[in-house]
Amino acid sequence: MITLNSIYKKYLTEEIETTALNGVDLTIGQGEFISIMGPSGCGKSTLLNILGMLDTPESGSYLFNGQEIAGLSERKRAAIRKNNIGFIFQSFNLIDELTVEENIQLALQYIDIDTAEKNRKIKHVMDRLGIAHRASHFPKQLSGGQQQRVAIARATVCAPSIILADEPTGNLDSKSGKEVMSLLSELHNNGTSIVMVTHSAEQAEIADRIVTLRDGQIINGKLQDESNNQPLLAVAS
Repeated sequence: MITLNSIYKKYLTEEIETTALNGVDLTIGQGEFISIMGPSGCGKSTLLNILGMLDTPESGSYLFNGQEIAGLSERKRAAIRKNNIGFIFQSFNLIDELTVEENIQLALQYIDIDTAEKNRKIKHVMDRLGIAHRASHFPKQLSGGQQQRVAIARATVCAPSIILADEPTGNLDSKSGKEVMSLLSELHNNGTSIVMVTHSAEQAEIADRIVTLRDGQIINGKLQDESNNQPLLAVAS
């Protein structure tokens, strides 16, 4: 589904050059759940932004379903992104002035389907995530866990092939965090690919594979045993 080859990304601030990604190679299969771990500043967010086509590498190849993404214009990247990728953020990124239903509807704003189909999709995803009774509420009227459910609904209403989650439980209490991880596991079991950045070793173990970043490089990837969730293989990259 996704293949990154020799991805480099540098940033220049106040005449200081920082290498965020230093020759990253990564393959993500259809339906795979990958956790990305590493210390702050190791390149996790940069990698997620490049995977989500929100940023572009300095050099290297990014194949998405066989199509080269590196070098495409923002307009072309956006067209691919809106039909294939859903985003879940630590801070929820909901719009306070919009209701739950309206926040979810934003994801369908540029999708070419009629109003009846949009309403059907929104109702379906709200029912699935148990937030239909909150449709007319505003984000500030919801708990953190409920807000993240709305964010997941917005990310999944278009039925994306991959979800990118950046610390999706970072602002939640332990109970709400477990609920969100259960929802992500359900999406994975239904065939959605998931790439999740996390600092939680316990949550990372839920994934099929753990990728560890350090100083902009992948230092290992662990393939998880589906039967007992124990590491099967360590692969140096």
